Amino acid sequence: MSGGGRPHVAAVVNPRSGGGRTGRAWRVISETLEKKLGPVRTHFTAAPSTPHFLPAADLTRNALKEGAQLVIAVGGDGTIDEVVNGFFEAGAPINPEAHLAILNAGTGGDFRRTFDLPEETADCVAHIASGNTRRIDIGKLTFIAEDGQETDRYFNNIASFGLSGETVRAVNDATWQKSFGGNFTFTWATLMTAWRHKPRAVRIETDQGFDETMNIGLAAVANGRFFGSGLKVAPDAEPDDGLFDLVMMRDLSFMDLLKGGKDLREGTHVNGPKVKVVRARSVTATPMGPEPVLIDVDGEGPGRLPARFEILPGALTLRC
Repeated sequence: MSGGGRPHVAAVVNPRSGGGRTGRAWRVISETLEKKLGPVRTHFTAAPSTPHFLPAADLTRNALKEGAQLVIAVGGDGTIDEVVNGFFEAGAPINPEAHLAILNAGTGGDFRRTFDLPEETADCVAHIASGNTRRIDIGKLTFIAEDGQETDRYFNNIASFGLSGETVRAVNDATWQKSFGGNFTFTWATLMTAWRHKPRAVRIETDQGFDETMNIGLAAVANGRFFGSGLKVAPDAEPDDGLFDLVMMRDLSFMDLLKGGKDLREGTHVNGPKVKVVRARSVTATPMGPEPVLIDVDGEGPGRLPARFEILPGALTLRC
């Protein structure tokens, strides 16, 4: 279904991303965009997301229904994820011909790394203006939200559970740490969380016949390659191959993380004895104990297991 308004370019902007830097720099960013792309209709998010309310998704849906042919997500990985959710309604794309572009301005910047997109605004805008596109897969996740309700959402990069679900909550609660940048904040949060973290028994099943119960320290259902501000958790993931890379790290200890940080940054951890990687179109994860196993979706912590992850091949067109 195509939108009813005139074709145009829309920007969905999280002014609080990057510790508020996006809002402060928006006048300069918008001038750069309009020089290359012509008029841009701007929509600012006015509130943080909750498991049942994704403000950037609502703004994106409205923009697409008003005729937006290109929607630019301006913010961090969480904002990009919300905008991706806004491309869909009632399980179907609102306008299959519309394109997504990303202008990363947040703490992590992980999704852009898979596509080797530039960090600087002017370079990134030039990429968007080039018109190059790539059809990418999108993940669909069904999980239990914080209030106990079963909930669906889409994700473009990585959904994970275990230590990462706890870490992302620490990152989002961090204050002074963010003034030292994304890498410091994620490293600090990971080590603080890992000190207390205990691996938990989770049964993991895939459509490819994998079925194992293991003490999960961290498991990543990956469409893209990076999370946690530059950790190459799924080094071989391809965002357009119709498959997730499922990376499972069992019996993960604080010392494993302390010693293995370099391996995670380089992606060589997948060769370790505690790591198993399989590919799948769908993954089901069920906790086997009473303690909650928390989920991280592109830098947000919306809920917990049990969960089902499904890949939607070629579901979105990315300007890159």
